[in-house]
Amino acid sequence: MSQKIKIGVIGTGGIANAAHLPGYAAIPDECEIYALCDIDPVALEKTRAKYSVQHVFEDYQKMLEMDELDAVSICTPNYAHFLPTVDALKAGKNVLCEKPIAMNATEAAEMVAVSRRVGKILQIGYCHRFANTNQTLKRYIEAGELGEIYYARAQAMRVRGIPGWGVFIDKEKQGGGPLIDIGVHILDLTLWLMGHPKPVSASGVTYQKFGKRDDVVGFMGQWDHTKFTVEDFASALIRFENGATIVLESSFVANIQKDVFSSMILGTHGGAETDPFRIIQEKHGGVGHFEPQIPNRNNNTYSAEIKDFVACIKEGREPLVTGEHGLMVAQIMDAIYKSSEVGHEVQI
Repeated sequence: MSQKIKIGVIGTGGIANAAHLPGYAAIPDECEIYALCDIDPVALEKTRAKYSVQHVFEDYQKMLEMDELDAVSICTPNYAHFLPTVDALKAGKNVLCEKPIAMNATEAAEMVAVSRRVGKILQIGYCHRFANTNQTLKRYIEAGELGEIYYARAQAMRVRGIPGWGVFIDKEKQGGGPLIDIGVHILDLTLWLMGHPKPVSASGVTYQKFGKRDDVVGFMGQWDHTKFTVEDFASALIRFENGATIVLESSFVANIQKDVFSSMILGTHGGAETDPFRIIQEKHGGVGHFEPQIPNRNNNTYSAEIKDFVACIKEGREPLVTGEHGLMVAQIMDAIYKSSEVGHEVQI
């Protein structure tokens, strides 16, 4: 496919304007932002003017009727991922859906099934895989440098990071708190680094210790504590069919020194950490670590994600982050939340 890919964007809020739209605009020779859709006419007009987009809609179904549209970015809140994605796929459009794939694994499974049935791309917005440091670590792992990976600790922890905007504190619309918002990012990265072993069970616990209080400072704006219905901390032990395990921790609020977003990988020949990126190995009678120096180590992962999505459409290849990968994360999320409710380990 040599012509420009025509892109439609459903949802013109924060993630669209911070990530998707700048990503598409950065590669004008490859694609064109052809249409926008939002139920908020003010947000829609503001974004249309910024990117000089000709076609705008308040009803995404009308936008999907455009035969010339090749692909769609789904930049809506979590509760509005499922239907627009399914409808876009059925309309013959390739889809880049923001993370998490959906509110639960039931929705996710249907999205994956539809994408396979119609033969269109379903890519999920787990952008951290596109970090150059993580790409380098993946090459180390695939070359056998770490040996058999048997354990990982995945952390997405904020000191005081409850968002003061959007629906992040509304369980009905978001599905959960930090676990489904930022925990899914580090979990997806860790699963990818480990080669996606098959998950079999999870034991999880969630806490709500800060979000409903009016005496907690907000570093990301002040939220309405009377409307806080999600967890503010979660942890889990995830078991895999090959015997490997992941310990996952995620918080909006925690009394820790600084924010943490990192995965620690343990293998039989070596270990690794993603932030700061380092490799740990025993050699010549001693254990040491080194930090590989690579070009453009702090690349924009959103731009890389968008560029790869467009390239996948043009080249007719599978995306790095498939719908099936998004489904696996959703299955694990469901099990963790269920485990927290029932108080024991849950099968996946």
